[in-house]
Amino acid sequence: MKYRALADTGVFVSELCLGTMTFGGRGQMWETIGGLDQKEADTMVARSLDQGINFIDTANVYSAGESEVMTGKALKGRRHDVVLATKVRGRMGPGPNEVGLSRLHIMQSVEASLKRLGTDYIDLYQIHRWDQFTNMEDTLRALDDLVRHGKVRYIGCSNLPAWELMKALAVSDAL
Repeated sequence: MKYRALADTGVFVSELCLGTMTFGGRGQMWETIGGLDQKEADTMVARSLDQGINFIDTANVYSAGESEVMTGKALKGRRHDVVLATKVRGRMGPGPNEVGLSRLHIMQSVEASLKRLGTDYIDLYQIHRWDQFTNMEDTLRALDDLVRHGKVRYIGCSNLPAWELMKALAVSDAL
């Protein structure tokens, strides 16, 4: 397996990352994407780790959180062998604050993800898409607080257009 640096963190991740979006298959959209059960997820994770993959990605919204639960169970006893990434932003309930990148949603979501994953820290916590209703500075400060409190080791983003990423970098430089 080949490994690459995760930016300038000093952490190395496998060039192949195991994505767990197909674990669980709960919820309208997720049932059509995939529906691996726990036994299949356990096998896939074990084989991936045995082949040298050390980077696993999931998200709070995948199968309404079930993907995180299954990933955590599949990693039992091997958690320290991987760089575990998950994401925040997606709707996790019917309430008006159960979606987005507000400090409130981020803080609630990280606690829920930690519980579902069965771990006390997340290696890479990423915003899943941008949130037009939340000030970028507030989002980045909330993420920084998670790092400072040891709940998250590194932060990142997924599915952002280049202009939004550049805006986030400019705000982070100013903080």
